[in-house]
Amino acid sequence: MNPIKTMVVAIRVLAVRPWLWPTALRQLRNFAPDGWWRRAPFLPIPDRALLEFRSTTQYGDPNHAADADDLLAWLEWCRAEARRVA
Repeated sequence: MNPIKTMVVAIRVLAVRPWLWPTALRQLRNFAPDGWWRRAPFLPIPDRALLEFRSTTQYGDPNHAADADDLLAWLEWCRAEARRVA
């Protein structure tokens, strides 16, 4: 899975849903590799192996880009779970 394509999908999904911004930032922090600020491109881009694993388990293809609807559903679920346990 291409991390840049995933980021583009995420930006498109989140642009019109500001209530999901905090949830998305928390998830980005959770998925970002430790010490990401010390390595180029100095962005908290998740590890490619992790993205490929998640893509394989969800879609059966390590190169399948994230679907906007799936990303939205996952972020909504994360938001609901955070509220439930708080």
